[in-house]
Amino acid sequence: MITTLHLKSCLPSTIRCLILQKTPNIRNVSSMAGGLRPASVVVLHRSLAPAFEKFCQANSGALPLLGLTEPGKWTLPAPSAVPDTRTGRPQFRKYEFGACTGSLASLEEYSGQLRDMVAFLVDCSFSPEAALEKVGLPRRASTGHGHVGAYKTTVPCATIAGFCCHLVVTMRPIPKDKLEGLVQACCSTGNKGHPVHIGHPEWLGIKDLSRPDYGEPVVCQPGDIPVFWPSPMTSLEAVSSCRTPLAFTSAPGCTVMTNLKNPEAPASRFTPEGIPEVHHISQDPLHYSIASASAVQKIRELETIIAADPGRRGIGHLLCKDELLRASLSLSHSRSVLITTGFPTHFNHEPQEETDGPPGAIALAACLQALGKEVSMIVDLRDLSLFKKLVEEAVEQGVLKSQIPVLTFQGESAGAAQAFLCKDGDPKSPRFDHLLAIERTGRAADGNYYNARKMNIKHLVDPIDDLFLAAQKIPGISSSGVGDGGNELGMGKVKEAVKRHIRNGDVIACDVETDFAVIAGVSNWGGYALACALYILNSSEVHRRYLRKATGPSGAPGEQNWAEALPSVAKADGNAGPRASCEETVLRWLCQSSLCCLDQFSEEKMLAILVRHEVRSGASGNVGMEVDGLPFHSTHAQIIQKLVDVTTMCV
Repeated sequence: MITTLHLKSCLPSTIRCLILQKTPNIRNVSSMAGGLRPASVVVLHRSLAPAFEKFCQANSGALPLLGLTEPGKWTLPAPSAVPDTRTGRPQFRKYEFGACTGSLASLEEYSGQLRDMVAFLVDCSFSPEAALEKVGLPRRASTGHGHVGAYKTTVPCATIAGFCCHLVVTMRPIPKDKLEGLVQACCSTGNKGHPVHIGHPEWLGIKDLSRPDYGEPVVCQPGDIPVFWPSPMTSLEAVSSCRTPLAFTSAPGCTVMTNLKNPEAPASRFTPEGIPEVHHISQDPLHYSIASASAVQKIRELETIIAADPGRRGIGHLLCKDELLRASLSLSHSRSVLITTGFPTHFNHEPQEETDGPPGAIALAACLQALGKEVSMIVDLRDLSLFKKLVEEAVEQGVLKSQIPVLTFQGESAGAAQAFLCKDGDPKSPRFDHLLAIERTGRAADGNYYNARKMNIKHLVDPIDDLFLAAQKIPGISSSGVGDGGNELGMGKVKEAVKRHIRNGDVIACDVETDFAVIAGVSNWGGYALACALYILNSSEVHRRYLRKATGPSGAPGEQNWAEALPSVAKADGNAGPRASCEETVLRWLCQSSLCCLDQFSEEKMLAILVRHEVRSGASGNVGMEVDGLPFHSTHAQIIQKLVDVTTMCV
């Protein structure tokens, strides 16, 4: 459809940054109701128009496209129509082969070249200031007299043809107690208003907020949290990246006032799924995440389910609210995860490990693989051969999509942990951004390692705890621990409760903390709950949009049956034996390509692999389909089904 778009010349001259005089022909790609929309302008040769249009569509969070002209169908303003001379600002930038070679008040002298060029209008109608007013915050001016600063980031935009650049963002400092209200006010405006990051600027690769790449900085006061939004000035970086012989853009801070109108506010601001909540997941460096209220509710229900205490150990006293939520949010933002497990229990048998831990660790590794994250495992040297075989068979059985590295750590020197965790030992270049322990024996306050019966098993354990201790001093690495008795790695976070409420807790309590401590009746359940929580988060558009940071396609799930993408439990024939398929788990995960990855994980398959290697149940010492002395069908299958039911529950 071809529709007419023109400029409102009757608007005050101080806000009209004109480049068009006569009515151009614009291909409409937006709504036509509500208030007037300002736009920035990009002018490219007609041969680049299809690619740039696709680039804007692929990165619509930063570059919401209002329209584009037909080549040769638009004209320039008369010289007298330039903006108020009191502003003294140029209106355009000229680019030649990717370099900005000048600032212009008019494009009149390029009228010949413009006949073969297309003008794109990028929506600039969203401003954080309106949202600030909604939550009762005054507008905070920049330090100079120019427009509010914008920053180049290290976040890559989706690449289309020759357009390859990084996201540009703006920042506003927000008091902590106003964060959630601000986010909800912004998100109620539609797709354009969503923040892309809340927290330390270095998460975006921004080194110094006082030195923006465009405009003037806004100063953060004590107690303020930096909040970042995508900037249409991303278009300047895109134009520079394509290295075309000639292009023009609006100058930073200059916009065209169009007669396209903003859509009217919807009667209801949010769907139940869409109400955003802000959650703190890291202090050093500072990092907040966003999830929908319904996703948060489901994950809290998962946390309640895995808190069942069939062994009557008193783990209810160890529970801390929302640890599962914060751990899963942190994992969702991670790129490279190191998982450890292994608790030597059966000293008179080989292997000495138990069936609690490895299935939960492999389950989580499988879902992280499906999300496109790098995954490695680290185990005791004495168990290296066993875990390599477990991983190989998990791949053969379809539990894992592909092989994962299985590593060891001996901690032979004082700096060994940092050298292991970081490239060239540099704490600014960590190899992993999340460490996770599931049913991994943890170091007590006296430096020893104990089982539940107070037996010292230090001679069987490698100092993997040192990695978690070192990670506490390396910004950018977070950690989680999953345990069911208080002597597992990570349970140092709840050690006082372990000492008071767990049998032998004064001796066995782990002294090593993790950022998040997930408590479960059986540690495997914690691994399964984390997998379900990651599924819930990555199935929610509110969280996915925040992860995307306004770049790349939306990856909407479309018409898929998401119930089929989660664990399912089916009773096997009683005569079938342990090789029968009793519990099949199929996880379909959204990836950046907007396709779904299909990964199969089955606790029963994993337990069957452990049985073949004569790994025993922790409490009973039996070689069979049980964990912590609890049979699969009457206990574990029921917990799995409850987790699935909550995960697939309609809002």
